[in-house]
This record gives sequence, C-alpha cells and structure tokens, in this order.
Amino acid sequence: MKLILANPRGFCAGVNMAIESLERALEYFGTPLYVYHEIVHNRPVVERFRKQGVVFVDHIQDIPAGSTVLYSAHGVAPTIRTAAIERDLRAIDATCPLVTKVHLEAVRFARENYIIILIGHEGHDEVLGTIGEAPEHIRLVENAEEVEQLDLPANAKIAYLTQTTLSVDDAGVVIDALKKRFPHIVGPSRDDICYATQNRQEAVRALVPEADVVIILGSQNSSNSLRLAELARSRRKPAYLIDTAAEIQEEWFTGSETVLITAGASAPEDVVEECVAYLHQRYGATVESRTIREEHVNFPLPRELRLLVPLGQN
Repeated sequence: MKLILANPRGFCAGVNMAIESLERALEYFGTPLYVYHEIVHNRPVVERFRKQGVVFVDHIQDIPAGSTVLYSAHGVAPTIRTAAIERDLRAIDATCPLVTKVHLEAVRFARENYIIILIGHEGHDEVLGTIGEAPEHIRLVENAEEVEQLDLPANAKIAYLTQTTLSVDDAGVVIDALKKRFPHIVGPSRDDICYATQNRQEAVRALVPEADVVIILGSQNSSNSLRLAELARSRRKPAYLIDTAAEIQEEWFTGSETVLITAGASAPEDVVEECVAYLHQRYGATVESRTIREEHVNFPLPRELRLLVPLGQN
C-alpha cells in the first residue's frame, strides 16, 4: 500500500488561534471555563478539552453569572454578546477573522438596505451567527433550487454572502444561479470561502485521480471536512470521513494500492499520524507527502488574552 499525504491539510489559522486561545484561557482563568458551542467542530479536540474541565454549552443562559466564556471559531450573533454582558460574563472572542469579515459584510449590506442572500447550511453555528447580525435582511439558501424559490420584490437591492466552509464548486453553482435570476446582485469584494477550505479542496481535486480510496480525518459535523469527502466521491472515488484510526475498516482497502489521506481544517495532526502509523503497521504502507500549495497564514490571539499572565505567575 502507498499513502499519499495531502498538503495542505489539518488545522487552519483560525482553528489554531481558537485552540491556542482556549489553552491560554485555561492557564489564565482555570476551571470551570465555558465555551459557547464547540470550540471547533472536531470530536477528539472537544473531548480533550472537556477532560481538562472545559464546559461546552449551547445556551448562554446555562453559564453561571460572572463566569468566563470563550466564543468559538464560528462566531456568535450580537444577541449572544448582549446576553453575556447582562450575565456579567468575562467574554473572550475567538471568532475566526474570516468569519468576522462575513459578519461585517452582512452589517454593511443591511445598513445599505440590501436583501442579503446567504449561501450556507441551515443550523450551522457560523450561519446562525451571521444571520444574527441582520436577521430582517437575510434569506438563507443551500442550493440552486432554493434560489428559484426566492420571492423578492422586483426593485429590491440584493447582495449575496457565503458561509466560509462551503464547497467551492457547489457555491459557484448557487452564485451562478443567483446572478442569472438577479443580474443586478452584488457580492463581497473578496471571496467569502476561506483560504484553507479552498486549499484543502484544491489538494484533493489534484491528488484524487492517483488514489483508489480516500480517507479524510475530521468529524461528521465539520462542514469543510464533509465537503472534502463529497469532492472525492464526486470524482467516483470511495471516501471515508473518520475521527480516528479506530474507525478504519479493512474492507475499505480490498484491491486498493494507493490511499489518499487528508484532514479537514479542524482536525489535529496527531490523528493523521495515528492513521498513518496504523496503516504502516497493518499493511506495510509507504508514505509520500505531496504539497499542492504552501500556507503561511497566522492570526493573533484575541486582545482579551494578549496582556494577561497565567495563574501563579502574577
């Protein structure tokens, strides 16, 4: 068996920043420490922090007054920030700057009285936060069929935005449908789909022709990881989205000589290494690392953390 390790893969700059923020917050404030929603959509990462005393909540009212809360990389709606202030919570904002960019675009378009078509997945944490910036102005669509069902005034000012973790190809289809139906529609000055999502999809697109089977490290609730699996399958290759090597099944590799391995933007590298080690031990697999695009992006920690001193050092 030959393993092709796709690069880039795994943690993006936003995920790195969010996880480092939570690690620093644990050093500074100790436990209990609360996170609104999962810090990132990855089960091993969430379980590791839960074992350290981090409490993940889906409702801000579940956090005791006066506690410390960290907002996840996916961002939050303004109503959540207001509720945190009312509960006297110390809030640390670990929202990915690329998600913040979409929020600011929503606010700007709403201020200019646009109807905003948001392309995204209903119920996703990021989508909920973006809609919360201008709920009266935003309509959510997931596909071209839903574009055809939009009932908007003929003279309406219309703009579109996208969730940052979509399939580039799928989003392009929806954007084309919007432009066809509403020729006067306007969009963001720069693509909303984040660099890491695009780069990981580009790597799979380039390398999947060489593979017999594809393994994606990532969780089932990770949008960008799901898109990688869908992309591989759209190229008629079997693809499996797993959290750890423990989920690998032997029948996946019947007649397979080459396995492409990648990881979603919220999957840690140690689960990739675990998977590679298992396949090497079980099948004597050799490894070839293939870099499609270099990444050199870093985001600073939230300002709430930059000047603080860890517990016991002040």
